[in-house]
Amino acid sequence: MRDLITTIDAWRARGDQVALATVVKTGGSTPRPLGAKMIVNSRGEFAGSVSGGCVEGAVIEDALRAIKTGTPQLRAFGIADETAWDVGLSCGGMIEVFVEVVG
Repeated sequence: MRDLITTIDAWRARGDQVALATVVKTGGSTPRPLGAKMIVNSRGEFAGSVSGGCVEGAVIEDALRAIKTGTPQLRAFGIADETAWDVGLSCGGMIEVFVEVVG
């Protein structure tokens, strides 16, 4: 998180709004642990990771929506074993990600 704080400060210094995504629940096998974080700015740039897979794309969209509306979001992602690797969740894991605007 310390690395992300430095990035948040830099983005905010140049005038960007920032959203923080945090893994708040996991189940089964997941590539990132509970508490994993990703930040997204109003330009669509991001740092960190909540899944290491294409869940990141959906979380970026959620973060941009949260920046525009100011409304936090909780989103669950889960997948069957057969297609788990296609979306970046190994072995049928599930995660819940909470997205909120920083500041």
